Amino acid sequence: MGQPHQGEEAGAGTPGADGTGAGGFGAGGAGVGAEVSGGESGKPPLRVGMVGYAFMGAAHSQGWRTAGRVFDLPLRPVLAAVCGRDGAAVRAMADRHGWAAAETDWRELIARDDVDLVDICTPGDSHAEIAVAALAAGKHVLCEKPLANTVEEAEAMTAAAEAAAERGQLAMVGFNYRRLPATALARSMVADGRLGALRHVRVTYLQDWLVDPEFPLTWRLRRELAGSGALGDLGAHIVDLAQYLAGEPVVGVSALTETFVRERPLPRGASSGLSATGSPGGPDGGAAPGGADAVSAGGTGGTGGTGGTGGVGAVTVDDAALFTGRFASGALASFEATRFATGRKNALRIELNGERGSLAFDLERLNELSYHDHTEPGAYAGFRRILVTEPDHPYLDAWWPPGHGLGYEHTFVHQARDLVRAIAGGRPPVPSFADGLRVQRVLAAVEESAAKNSVYTPVPSVQSFPSIPSISS
Repeated sequence: MGQPHQGEEAGAGTPGADGTGAGGFGAGGAGVGAEVSGGESGKPPLRVGMVGYAFMGAAHSQGWRTAGRVFDLPLRPVLAAVCGRDGAAVRAMADRHGWAAAETDWRELIARDDVDLVDICTPGDSHAEIAVAALAAGKHVLCEKPLANTVEEAEAMTAAAEAAAERGQLAMVGFNYRRLPATALARSMVADGRLGALRHVRVTYLQDWLVDPEFPLTWRLRRELAGSGALGDLGAHIVDLAQYLAGEPVVGVSALTETFVRERPLPRGASSGLSATGSPGGPDGGAAPGGADAVSAGGTGGTGGTGGTGGVGAVTVDDAALFTGRFASGALASFEATRFATGRKNALRIELNGERGSLAFDLERLNELSYHDHTEPGAYAGFRRILVTEPDHPYLDAWWPPGHGLGYEHTFVHQARDLVRAIAGGRPPVPSFADGLRVQRVLAAVEESAAKNSVYTPVPSVQSFPSIPSISS
């Protein structure tokens, strides 16, 4: 999760409207969708079908709708169809965000001839089933993070992605905080050696939407649906960001986890929850910060945490995770992820210290980097602010004049841009499903360590850790 991700539904049911029209780039077939390309009608379409339609669905819709209007892309993103179990709600979302058709069964969406790429914005318990089926059907896949609920599911997804790549279908996991200009610039600076040998990485991700003990037992608090709590929701983001910026994997961890409120009121009907009051939810009717949109086939869920029924249920995930780690180079790391940091709404901060300098990034100041060059004379050395708004900074050649900042939603535009370019060029997109599996193995090692009284627990390698290319503008 990271930022708010809402709960919705994508289960079995009857199909929605079908589109007809010109064939697209990928699976072939026919269909008409909402084009997101400005005046670039001569370019081949890339027709997107999305499963899930609330918080993350809205964010991904913004990305697909905007990317071709801002960047000169080789393919035209087309919003072909969106899927959710509530027919009226998904149709309203389609109308609001520009999707040409609506489905109520993700299997029907995958079967459509006018869908080339399946974008998965559901809770983790359905990621593997939908992704593997979509790849088998010849579709490209974008899957929200974390990649899966278990290492075994992530391994199956990675194997399916590798097999599909041989047939020309590509798969990417959506760690959107890589797509901020400031974090992409930080990665370039680390890769260029500006920090020298890395010594420390410390990262925190703090939210407070579960502080109220009367907040209802939404699907995010049930292990069978969410996989884990703050660890998978927030911890997945910071593990990926740390490994991305460092350019190397975490190879071992020592961890603590805690569930502070072990029982919560049962919700009335379907729920997901952004409000920390247990009453009808936040700005969009109740979205849980940092997760996904749709509940899997066979799962429960939906929108709007609505208080209790009089009964209570057990919380089966962690509320907070705190762990130390070691990178392959020997650099040390510390991680904290919690939904109980009272007063902190979406506070992600990361700092890297090396022999030649340091870098720090704060999501609440997302157009800035703090940089210290330790090679300068001490008399006037110190941290300085880099305002990351120049046209030669990553992604910013297509946006606004210097000094005009971007926001959270732009990460999804950049995500769409990068994936479209990878598909058009036949290049493996990053982060790959193998990258998602690597994060999943760190999360599993954290849980194993916490269950064994914080014993140091090695993280099994996925393969040799690839060099991470810096993102060009």
